[in-house]
Amino acid sequence: MSSADRSEAPIYARLVEEHGDVPAETRRVAEQTLREADRAIDFSDVRPPVAFR
Repeated sequence: MSSADRSEAPIYARLVEEHGDVPAETRRVAEQTLREADRAIDFSDVRPPVAFR
């Protein structure tokens, strides 16, 4: 958070200092979860059985 943000939203800045930046942490975890889900459902290596080719 920049100093301009702190002066415009002192309550938010204080909450971030006390509890951490919850929205940023939530965004980080969501992005990590999406990457893991993409890997878990990646079917690019799956090939049809020989009988169906």
